[in-house]
Amino acid sequence: MANALDQLREMTVVVADTGNLEAVKKYQPVDCTTNPSLVLAALSDDASKELVQAEVEKGRAAGKTAEQITDTLTVAIGAELSKLVPGRVSTEVDACLSFDTDASVKRARDIIADYESRGISKDRILIKLASTWEGIRAAEILQKEGIDCNLTLLFSMAQAVACADAGAFLISPFVGRITDWYKKAEGVDGYEPNEDPGVLSVRRIYSYYKSNNIDTVVMGASFRSVGQIKALAGCDNLTIGPKFLDELENDNSTLERALSPDTVEAMPAVKMDEATFRWEMNEDQMASEKLAEGIRLFNADHQKLIKIIGDLASA
Repeated sequence: MANALDQLREMTVVVADTGNLEAVKKYQPVDCTTNPSLVLAALSDDASKELVQAEVEKGRAAGKTAEQITDTLTVAIGAELSKLVPGRVSTEVDACLSFDTDASVKRARDIIADYESRGISKDRILIKLASTWEGIRAAEILQKEGIDCNLTLLFSMAQAVACADAGAFLISPFVGRITDWYKKAEGVDGYEPNEDPGVLSVRRIYSYYKSNNIDTVVMGASFRSVGQIKALAGCDNLTIGPKFLDELENDNSTLERALSPDTVEAMPAVKMDEATFRWEMNEDQMASEKLAEGIRLFNADHQKLIKIIGDLASA
């Protein structure tokens, strides 16, 4: 019998939640997704050290700031990842721009231009934006320009509906972070997969999209256990870290399909204007807190990355 990872690949696009080049080579995912935390982790990857040094030296010779070198390094790592996967590489717009539509659009265009200067076309890239109202509006503009977007830090149905209305190519609902919040709020150690709030959130979004013929790809992210992953088998995409990819590869049990477009619960379509979006986010304590926290954490890692690159450039 095929292992659980191979079975999952029969029903779901498996994406590697890592910027580690060796891990991507090993697991051969279709796509890769990165964020500042993953790029930061990639700096300790032996396979990336030569690349990092080359980008730092090139940036230093060109008189670039540490922040500018960091921007090009992120794309350089993405360019290497694009050689290892047949699909897309997600690259994140700076978290500090999450509430600035115009600046997010400009940064996204710069990312695409940098990739194109390295011979990588925009159809190989997904621009990652936080699912703020402003980030979603940036995605709407970029999608109309043919630049596909991945809306990340997504925790609520309000965000999912707004992303669909904007024509986003893909959304990344954060399963594990939702679960973390409810575990703390409810004072419990954990949930059975079919009762897990993070799993149930993605299932609801998936049902809404499929029952309303929405093309936006649903990609579950931020997992805390293999049980959560199995409970979403059949979701369009799942982005999975190396630890759980390894666990699935060594699991020879039968994997049952949990999600299918043919068996979703019918849900009526709704429209999400700005006032409704902001009110629903205000009323959803979990989504509001986790979105704000996620932006802060990604920005903190981005600033750490800039500091490390600055130190390397001045050494």
